[in-house]
Amino acid sequence: MSIKPKDYKTGVALPKRSTRQRSTESARSQSRTTRNRNGDRRTGVGLQTSFNGKGGIEVLREPEINKSTAFTEAEKQALGIVGLVPDVTETEDLQLSRVMMQLGHKSTDLDRYIYLTNLLDHDETLFYRAVMSDPVRFLPIVYDPTIGEACLKFGHIYRQPRGMYLSMTRRGKVKEVLKNWPQKDVRFICVTDGGRILGLGDLGANGAAIPIGKLQLYTACAGVPPQYLMPMYLDAGTNNEHYLHDPLYLGMRKTRPSTDELYSFVDEFMDAVQEVFPKCCVHFEDWTGVDAVHLLQRYRDEYCVYNDDVQGTAGITLAGMINAAKLKGTKLKDEKYLFLGAGSAGIGLANLLCSALVAQGMTLKEAQSRVYMFDINGLLEATRKDLVDFQKPYAHQHAPTRDFVAAIESIKPTTIIGVSTIGGAFNQKVIETMSRINERPVILALSNPTEHAECTAEQAYTWSKGEAIYAAGVQFAPAHYNGQTFLPGQANNFYIFPAVGMAIFATQAKRVTDDMFIEAGQAVADQVPSDLLKQGLLYPLQSNILEAEIQTAARVAKLVFDSGLARVERPADMVTFIRNHVYKPEYPNVTAPKTQIRRAA
Repeated sequence: MSIKPKDYKTGVALPKRSTRQRSTESARSQSRTTRNRNGDRRTGVGLQTSFNGKGGIEVLREPEINKSTAFTEAEKQALGIVGLVPDVTETEDLQLSRVMMQLGHKSTDLDRYIYLTNLLDHDETLFYRAVMSDPVRFLPIVYDPTIGEACLKFGHIYRQPRGMYLSMTRRGKVKEVLKNWPQKDVRFICVTDGGRILGLGDLGANGAAIPIGKLQLYTACAGVPPQYLMPMYLDAGTNNEHYLHDPLYLGMRKTRPSTDELYSFVDEFMDAVQEVFPKCCVHFEDWTGVDAVHLLQRYRDEYCVYNDDVQGTAGITLAGMINAAKLKGTKLKDEKYLFLGAGSAGIGLANLLCSALVAQGMTLKEAQSRVYMFDINGLLEATRKDLVDFQKPYAHQHAPTRDFVAAIESIKPTTIIGVSTIGGAFNQKVIETMSRINERPVILALSNPTEHAECTAEQAYTWSKGEAIYAAGVQFAPAHYNGQTFLPGQANNFYIFPAVGMAIFATQAKRVTDDMFIEAGQAVADQVPSDLLKQGLLYPLQSNILEAEIQTAARVAKLVFDSGLARVERPADMVTFIRNHVYKPEYPNVTAPKTQIRRAA
């Protein structure tokens, strides 16, 4: 009995390939041999393809070069793997159909996440072929919201190592640890200490899944070649008692150190990165709010470094604000903003917003006066004694209040931004109050995972009687109210940081500036068609995310060159320049086992 592969979401049988398609695919596969002698189409940067002199079973154990059932007969002979793989030569399309069928047998997205992680551990090309074939389907599986559950259960679903694990017990030996990484030209390290994972708090070593997933998005969304990416968990312990007593927990069983101890170790790490990987950019991810801001301030003028929670979140929210203003026929400087949440994400967003307002002609003081913040202890105002340094510019003269609705009534913001991680914080009274004082209230409920969103799309549109301009940090389905259909956008950082990453990679930028994230936010906003904007969509369609990020990366790259921060020669055509660096999930061809693989540009 034959079994037809099916699409795992729809259950529809995948079509058979015609004889003509098979002939075309065979010719395409054969033509890669000639192409790959001169350059690697997978990376777009003229790399030589080969198999590191490996042969036999070694080839099948290396996910970067394993082709599984796609090896040609000539390759099997040359590599000495005849009999070690099935005696077929399948196309990548046929392999993809098998992936879809097997995913169809999984009952939850966590099961699909585990399956895809296992696929990545065995066949990197096929993993990216799958994810990049349908971003709308796969991004919620490999990252948010599924990544939240994966982090909570990380030690229990762990299969094999991925990335680096740098413990504070290695003090004085960080450089030697980094040298153990097999790739010698690392361009990005995404590092977390697990201190504040999504809206889930201190997860310690369970947060290791975050940098793994973030770097997968560099490739899947913007085409940054995966061999240049290193995920890292910097193990500074955890204060989470549950994990400290979990026998399957994979981190140090120690509480977190003092700030001075932590920063001293991070200093050693940053110095070691510059020595071992001199072209590397460090991407800080999901540190506690105070650490996120202070570490960025500590290193940004000396190293190539950025913090996605601070700058990436700000960039994507700025894009939403720009398009919300377009819908209203106003400008950013005409709006007034109230944040629920005053941690690293909120402050980073406010700072970038103020930089954009200054670019529109306001003074910094005038820009800051348009931004109000509200946290667990109430409105940030001048009499508060519990504020940290980076919160104080937003503590204005105002009567103290712990009532968010009362703050709305008094301040009369045109936009509220939720970065609180408190699910349902934008309740009916909040939305109705915003709707009463604004003809088109802007509601940005940015917290994730889904259960932490301040309100759902349906709630925002229903309680505002269809007048709200809404986006969330997670994806919600189209909403319907009074005969209208609204398309809620997802204000997800994956529109921003992979594109900025591609620009940094292509230009070999020496530093990362706030202006790069402002430009990225503007570029994202500019790519939303007017017809979709009228339906409430503030961000580009995810189905076309690679092309959107290529365009964004080109604009950021232009800024890098204009700012004198590039370490390569300026190209004549910036979009073509970016396209030439984009990774393509295609198998390399091999004619002999001892040619050199992936020599870095």
